Amino acid sequence: MKEINKVVLAYSGGLDTSVIAKWLEDTYLCEVVTFTADLGQGEEVEPARAKAEALGIKEIYIEDLREEFVRDFVFPMFRANTIYEGEYLLGTSIARPLIAKRLVEIASETGADAISHGATGKGNDQVRFELGAYALKPGIQVIAPWREWDLNSRAKLLAYCDRHGIEIQKKKGKSPYSMDANLLHISYEGDLLEDPWNEPEEDMWLWSVSPENAPDEPTYIELTYKSGDIVAIDGVEMSPATVLAHLNKVGGANGIGRVDIVENRYVGMKARGCYETPGGTIMLKAHRAIESITLDREAAHLKDELMPRYAKLIYNGYWWSPEREMLQAMIDTSQTYVSGCVRLKLYKGNVTVVGRESDLTLFDESVATFEDDAGAYDQKDAAGFIKLNALRMRIAAQKGRKLL
Repeated sequence: MKEINKVVLAYSGGLDTSVIAKWLEDTYLCEVVTFTADLGQGEEVEPARAKAEALGIKEIYIEDLREEFVRDFVFPMFRANTIYEGEYLLGTSIARPLIAKRLVEIASETGADAISHGATGKGNDQVRFELGAYALKPGIQVIAPWREWDLNSRAKLLAYCDRHGIEIQKKKGKSPYSMDANLLHISYEGDLLEDPWNEPEEDMWLWSVSPENAPDEPTYIELTYKSGDIVAIDGVEMSPATVLAHLNKVGGANGIGRVDIVENRYVGMKARGCYETPGGTIMLKAHRAIESITLDREAAHLKDELMPRYAKLIYNGYWWSPEREMLQAMIDTSQTYVSGCVRLKLYKGNVTVVGRESDLTLFDESVATFEDDAGAYDQKDAAGFIKLNALRMRIAAQKGRKLL
């Protein structure tokens, strides 16, 4: 690695990244620029400025990226009804390409030679950050301290802070879990969750009430869609970030969005994680409902076939790849007529679609009715349709081919 003069660090203000800021200065004898993103994690990000200043950092970036995050990353992902391995709504995965984008942009703005992050060498995030960075700025250098240093425990990190006079605020009642949050979700890993047999403790969950303690009366909401994206809730127009924040609140209040899964990480291991995604859970159900009346059958089926590939690309860190962009172009084209309104009932952890309507609907009651269809559909046509589709099987049977 060539000489590093300046590095942009993805900085949270916590223990790990505070140690990394000092370690980078001492190890590479370089200047450090900090970048802190507000993605709707629910905590004030401005205190990171004071912490960075206390470390002697001169260039400090703190940015509110909530609208960009939902508009340009979350909403496009939900147009595809994306879900990884049948359960995970990719809350952490989809935030990483935006952070990678800003890291390399800030590196260009400040003349930095490298970027750095606090992801460990055992997880997916190192891959996501770095694939994104290399795709957007091929010559950028990446420093991943967890793959270089020997400060591989909390005790060693705290001892490093003591030696170098790094002040770390110890939060009372701090969660024992490794957590990540943004407007789409909050995740929990580690501690007792490392044994897949252990049930999560109820007080672990921060965004949602348990379904048992949710209200005894259902909550009804109406979501208005335009070209595949939610633009209003209960008739009130909202920005993308406001939509998701509102759905998180109403979903969490009704016990919606908890999952407990063991997922397959890109680096090869299985990992157990718990996630709260109340707004995303509602969005997935509602989007499929509006597509059910506005999207052509074969277009819908093709999307469903391609979705697992698309989900895997995002999970594995390939948001900025040409194949994801190709798929996105197809997905976005499919949403041209996906507009209308969906009515949902939220009740004790469940999201139930109870109505859908659209001026662009493909649902034709005169054809679908069980009553007199007044000649809109000739039932006699079905006989020839069935016989033609059975032809290959009839021929095989006549030739003595056995099915079992």
